[in-house]
Parts: sequence; structure tokens; C-alpha cells
Amino acid sequence: MTNMITEYHRPQTLEEALTLLARPNTYPLGGGTLLNRPSVERFSVVDLQALGLNKINKSGNNPSTPFVPRTTAARRCETAGSGQRLEIGATATLQALLDSEHIPPALQETIRLETTYNLRQVATVAGTLVSADGRSPFATVMLALDAKCTVFSNQYSVISLGDLLPLRTETLLGKLITKIEIPLNVKLAFETVARTPRDKPIVCAALAQWPSGRTRLVIGGWGKSPTLAMDGSEASGVEASARNAAQDAADEWASAEYRSDVAATLAKRCLELLR
Repeated sequence: MTNMITEYHRPQTLEEALTLLARPNTYPLGGGTLLNRPSVERFSVVDLQALGLNKINKSGNNPSTPFVPRTTAARRCETAGSGQRLEIGATATLQALLDSEHIPPALQETIRLETTYNLRQVATVAGTLVSADGRSPFATVMLALDAKCTVFSNQYSVISLGDLLPLRTETLLGKLITKIEIPLNVKLAFETVARTPRDKPIVCAALAQWPSGRTRLVIGGWGKSPTLAMDGSEASGVEASARNAAQDAADEWASAEYRSDVAATLAKRCLELLR
């Protein structure tokens, strides 16, 4: 198999990009890590680099307040000031996001686990999320953060990552993600179990908690996308929620029973990090 890109386009506006993407067998090109894989399909690509969708900005209260680790043990569990959000351009690279001073260590860890240094230089945030499966550490944490995606198709609309992932192909038909927003006023923890320290997870857990007490738990490691195990007003029941989320998670990597037990343990560890 060889690369079968037949046409290359570089639009200067979103409207021009959407017109091109309406053509059959035409796909957006961000970093190109997915489209550059060997394929027998003939297709055209629309390069999004000229659209200025690669900015990363913090908005909200106290924009100058950085993340400050509270303890050494809490490297994967951090809090930021209230009301802050991070706006991530769709074509910002994973490395650019990793280099941002505003993201918590738990998110940094998942970006490092997601792919190699070289691929992080070109892989885009939106492209990584849209192509993610259930073993994606990055998608697991972004789902726990209840990330919001701004989508453009003649007008702008906002859709949660949780609503986007299950029907991503249909939802994004004739549309473009322009940015992703995550809250910075949350505590965040991530734990993972894999065959090797650099391997994709067999089971992973991400736990986010808002100042209001709202708590979201996401379990990953199998399937087409990570699983939202819990979105409640408080943290009670995270272990049971994790166990239930993995009750049908059997595949060639692990049994459902194993994953249920490990998911509960990882959820407990995450909760301990938040306290």
C-alpha cells in the first residue's frame, strides 16, 4: 500500500475550506499523522495551516495565575483559579499544548503517553481527538475535563467531546472543529496500567473535580472511545462506577473481570490524589 493523496488544497478562509471538504473523498489535513499512513483509497486533502487555528490562550479570571504544585505527590493532581478556561486551537500540535505553562501535570502526562516526541511535533489536538480510540490517554483526560469543541459550518456551534466521540464521523460531516476548550478551575488526576511504561493503557482512569463538587470519572483502555463512568455532584461512588464501566470490557488485551478490578483501584488512587 502507498499514500494515495491525489489533490492538495490550502484554503485561506474557513468558508473556502468547507467548500473543498464538501467534495467526495476530501479530508482535512492538520498534522497529517493519520492521512499519511499507507492506504489504497484515493483522496484529496485540505491543509488547514493557513487558517490560524493553532493558538492556545487562557481566558477567564486571573489569567496570569499559573499552575503551582501543592506537593511532590500531587504531580498528577493540580488546581487552578476559578473561572479560567484554556482555548486550544484545533490545529495546535500536541507538543505546543504540552509546552503550554497553563496545563496541569496530569494532562502533560497523557500527552507524553499518547505518542512519541517526533509525532507530537505534527499531530494536532483536534486530529488526535477525532481519531482517538478507547486506549487514548489524551482523550480519556479530555473527556474527564468535559472538553467543549467549537464546530464551524456556516455558523459556529459548541458540542461536548462526550457527545462528539460516539458519532464523530456523522457529526463532523461537512464541518470543521476550530477550537477545544477545557476548564482550568478543576482538580485533575490520572492513573494508568499498561504492559510497559510507554505502552497504551490496558486500563486507565481520569478524575476531574470542580469547586462545586461536580466529579467526572472516565475509564479508558478498550473500545472505540473512553467510557464516561460518572458525572455527579460529588465524589462518592467512584469505585463502583469504575467497576461498572468496565463490566463488558473484554478483548484480546484483558478480561472484563480484570479491567473492572483494576479500574476500581485506579479510580480510588485518583480520588486519593484529589484529596
